[in-house]
Amino acid sequence: MGKLQQGTPELHKANFALFAGGFITFSILYDVQPLMPIFSKEFHISAATGSLTLSVTTLTLAISMLITSSLSEAWGRKIMMSISLFLSSLIVIFTAFAPTFGSLVGFRILQGIVLAGLPAIAMAYLGEEVDPNSLGIAMGIYISGNSIGGMTGRIITGMMTDFFSWRIAMGSIGVISLVLSIWFWINLPNSKYFTPKPLKLKNLFLSLFSHLKDPALLCLYGIGFILMGSFVTLYNYIGYQLLEPPYNLSQTIVGWIFIVYLTGTFSSTWMGRLSDSLGRKKVLWIGLVIMVSGAALTLVAPLALKIIGIAIFTFGFFGSHSIASSWVGRRAKTEKAQASSLYLFFYYCGSSLAGTAGGYFWTNYGWAGVIGFIICLLLIAFPLSFKLSITQR
Repeated sequence: MGKLQQGTPELHKANFALFAGGFITFSILYDVQPLMPIFSKEFHISAATGSLTLSVTTLTLAISMLITSSLSEAWGRKIMMSISLFLSSLIVIFTAFAPTFGSLVGFRILQGIVLAGLPAIAMAYLGEEVDPNSLGIAMGIYISGNSIGGMTGRIITGMMTDFFSWRIAMGSIGVISLVLSIWFWINLPNSKYFTPKPLKLKNLFLSLFSHLKDPALLCLYGIGFILMGSFVTLYNYIGYQLLEPPYNLSQTIVGWIFIVYLTGTFSSTWMGRLSDSLGRKKVLWIGLVIMVSGAALTLVAPLALKIIGIAIFTFGFFGSHSIASSWVGRRAKTEKAQASSLYLFFYYCGSSLAGTAGGYFWTNYGWAGVIGFIICLLLIAFPLSFKLSITQR
């Protein structure tokens, strides 16, 4: 029997299982983002401290992903992904009962470690098991599960916190994820083209360090850090502003603002195609300009214009990220998987470090300070992309 092909029941099962896996992973990862203002009030902490509930998770996720992909080479794809999803679901449920902010952060650290199992392995599974002619659609379905999961997790927690409490909201995410995790295990076809390899962490680290010697890849990693850092910073603190006067929005409405994520499903495809005709550097600059423009527009007072600014910023982010991440694969001559995992490492480190640093600007300078910080970050990406165009082969 050949690899999984479009139109076959086996590929349908694989597609829906991995969609569910991506949905679980990113709904769990980002479900705390709309809750940060709630954490600040309940635990009497600053906005920067509240942001640790996301920052510690993305940081441990970034580190763990470097190792998890190598573990799956020895232990198997399906078993690693299934364990990751099952344990992640249980940890969300435990997090809902966290008695203190310290214990909440502790659970979120564990969450980042176990969540790494799916994003580090899913693409490798698809590449091995799916026929090349069907791979593009299968990869698109998996990535859509990521974005829809991230959006839905935020919306569900926002709404359920409004009607019940943040603990019930997180517990509900955990129960839904647990059910989907079992469904994932039952429906994902077993690997047929996976060949176990001896675990050699030394070779992994040698490969990672070789990529860090490439100036062009370093520029791309820096751009990934900046893109995700600025993106998470905006979404971390917009809730604080919109819950306060003069807007006084409910937690439900703030949660629904994340629906602008849908603009990213269009921009990533559109800017990818545009790069074929205009070149990657020019399109990346266009994406950065769009992000700066959208961020600046959120400084205006009218709520409608502020939301439009968020949508424009989000549009630019997903398009820029798609250009930068695909550029890594083109640039790396060998060990492309390790090169991509390093990009994701810097990408999520940007989320952790910049996302928390933004809290200082919110506390001391308000929303204008947050946007000033974001724009300064994005301006650094322009010389990095210029340097990239010089060093590319």
